[in-house]
Amino acid sequence: MPTIERICITPAWATATLWDELARHTLTWLSARGLPARDAVLLLPFAALAEPARAAFRRAGGWQPRVETVLTLTAAWAPPVPTLAGNCSGDTVLDRLTAGALLRKQPFGQAWSQRDPEGFESVIDTVVQAAQALRTAAAEGQPDCVDQFWQVARAAIQTAPGPAATEVLLLQWALAWAAASQAAQPSPLVSLHQARPAAWIVLRLGGADAAAESLLGTNQVPALLLDADPPADTPFAGAYTATNVRRWLCEDFEEEAQATTTVILDALQAGQAPVALVALDRELVRRVRALLARQRVPLIDETGWKLATTAAASKLMALLRAAQPGAAADARLEWLKTWPSAEPRALMALERMWRRRRPLPEGEAAHMLWTRAQAHLRPLGEAPPQALSDWLRLLSQSLAADGTLQDLNADAAGAQVLAALHLVGDVPDAWQQAAQGVWLTLSGFADWVRSALEEAPFLPLPDAEAQVVVTPLSRAFGRPFQHLVVPGADHKHLGASESPPALISDTLAQALGLDHARARRHRQRLALAHVLRSPQVTLLRRHRDAEEPLSDSASVQGLLLARAQEGLPAWPLTPWRGRMQAVAVQPVHRPGPSAGEALPGQVSATHVEALRACPYRFFARVILRLDEADELDAGLAKRDYGTWLHAVLHHFHSQRRPGGDDAAQLVAAADHVTQQLDMDAGELLPFRASFDRLLPDYLAWLHKREADGWFWADGETDHRLAPPELGGLQLQGRLDRLDHGPDGQRELLDYKSGSSIELARKVKQPLEDTQLAFYAALLGGAGDGGETLSAAYLALDEKGAPKEVRHPQVHQTAQVLLQALGDEWQRLREGAAMPALGEGSICDTCEARGLCRRDHWASP
Repeated sequence: MPTIERICITPAWATATLWDELARHTLTWLSARGLPARDAVLLLPFAALAEPARAAFRRAGGWQPRVETVLTLTAAWAPPVPTLAGNCSGDTVLDRLTAGALLRKQPFGQAWSQRDPEGFESVIDTVVQAAQALRTAAAEGQPDCVDQFWQVARAAIQTAPGPAATEVLLLQWALAWAAASQAAQPSPLVSLHQARPAAWIVLRLGGADAAAESLLGTNQVPALLLDADPPADTPFAGAYTATNVRRWLCEDFEEEAQATTTVILDALQAGQAPVALVALDRELVRRVRALLARQRVPLIDETGWKLATTAAASKLMALLRAAQPGAAADARLEWLKTWPSAEPRALMALERMWRRRRPLPEGEAAHMLWTRAQAHLRPLGEAPPQALSDWLRLLSQSLAADGTLQDLNADAAGAQVLAALHLVGDVPDAWQQAAQGVWLTLSGFADWVRSALEEAPFLPLPDAEAQVVVTPLSRAFGRPFQHLVVPGADHKHLGASESPPALISDTLAQALGLDHARARRHRQRLALAHVLRSPQVTLLRRHRDAEEPLSDSASVQGLLLARAQEGLPAWPLTPWRGRMQAVAVQPVHRPGPSAGEALPGQVSATHVEALRACPYRFFARVILRLDEADELDAGLAKRDYGTWLHAVLHHFHSQRRPGGDDAAQLVAAADHVTQQLDMDAGELLPFRASFDRLLPDYLAWLHKREADGWFWADGETDHRLAPPELGGLQLQGRLDRLDHGPDGQRELLDYKSGSSIELARKVKQPLEDTQLAFYAALLGGAGDGGETLSAAYLALDEKGAPKEVRHPQVHQTAQVLLQALGDEWQRLREGAAMPALGEGSICDTCEARGLCRRDHWASP
């Protein structure tokens, strides 16, 4: 075995000098041994370093070696080998399926999966993590040392009594599975160990690369290790002398995001491109991305994000949630808004009816849309538990039926979603076999799809014009960045590392040569040291994270300590002060818009009441049409009970059979309306109890009323009228009930679920009650003969209900209302202002309060 030669190039501190030194040492070493450069292979830690390395060799002139990473060289030299069924493959989703199927064949696994299904899924995750870590460690060593690695691992994992026995059993099983997979299908790295280039040259930068350095010295091939790392015991050697570091201390999350964005923009303005944004705090980086997007700054994100967070994945998950039996209206509507077959007008009508908890009228567009949607969802919703492969086939058919499959294929993220779930293209045999062995319900299948998409990363297409690169710390050094911006340089983020496999303790990891906590900390310190090679570095952190105080990262403290030991001053930590701009005081005044020609051609009682209470409220509701949308799946409220009770009484009176059992008919009407409105019987139970108390009292009141000669004539009817007093303005409204009495009398009844005391207070001053007067005018009660019309509120939801609260002289009140409304409408047509009054109790519940800025008006 030839000697592995080692050349230290750590004195070359600046990044540009590093690559020139690497090229010089490499070519000199090859020339001295008479080795052809074109047949040698130089292995780098990661692919982004290839371009600066090749540029350095071009500057040096002559032939240059083949510049690769272990992954790129394996892809070029090792032919792709399909994964064998049952093996640990490194594909987390496939390995979970395989491990789950194999564990369920074990007696303990079968019992566990039946006793605690959710806990068993968590166990599968831990087993897969351990098996993948062990197989990777075995593959990175010399091929002839693999058997020895497995022997050492088996000896290190001893059976332990007590609470740890289960964990040891699972780890032994993971070890056996990984070893069997390695024996049946060796790693592609084996083919690299069999290769014979002119020389193996490995760059150590940011820590040892076990896979690359295992190639040194194999097959009598000359080997060179170019070590650009500082000594292990002094990882910050040389780095602490840097003079290109600035540190900023921010108060909180938002200020740190603003400061980071400003630093990046200033760097671009100063010509310091490209700029690297180091992603230590992913939440903070997302906020910075949003702020940069506002400034139209393109960037490249090398960290990516979970495929599950993309719009394409959301569209797929919305379909699966909507197909669930008993899916909430919110879930159905979320999917309908992504469904290509949903017509916008029909969808708007459907949403409006659902929010108002009204049945969909048959034959109308909303009803036909929901009928088609139900037919589309039915194959998924009614499918019995079946194999995962059958679910995927059914999902693919559903997506193809409405064109969603084509839409996803045309989208970058959508194509990755389809590929991650193997919904398109040829399905590998190992995947097909594993998917056939897992049986799921629709709910379980939806959970599996979500977890599979959370495992897959989405990398957006790079923007060729981007001068900002989002990158992890482990890929930020050695590259030609002119400015590195490192937010999150605190003990919580610059110091945190990926969690190791749950079944492998740190002690065991060190014994087996696996990644462990000390090695991770060392690599992070090396990365930070190499980052300081860049021309300009800015470190930022915040004083607190919510209520948790933050301090400097241990790595930053190590750099400051090294400076202090050499008598150098600490890099100052400067409190961030955002740029201040003088802005003229602009007090908020009471708004008073006018509508003129924008006034509507018809108004309801609610509109007129809003106009009387506050003209600006009328402006917001009617002119701007800013009505609040009702919650779809909110719990039933008093208002919903009122809607239900109105419908029950209308159904009872309109379908009532004379001489029948009124109590039974009223109960039947309640059941019918509950089913028609698709209301949850459990949520309705408290209100149903109130209805049961009301039922005998209501029938007693009804029978007495009928004995006095009053009978139900009509209800829930729409009316429109254009009185001459209004100059063409039309009144429109829906009346709860109209009764006919003796001598041609008519009485308008309006059902209320509120307090009769409050209703009595309203009608005590008849001119202050808008609703009954409006309805009376709508029925022509303001004209000649209107004296035969009376009106009353009927309180239905209090002790002693029903209670009649009569509006006295409603005929005269309706006349006054029409005259006043006509005069006011003429003023508004001529451009009169509709000011916000800002007075009275109406402001306490007004939804337009934030629009009129009542709480921010300037003092008079």
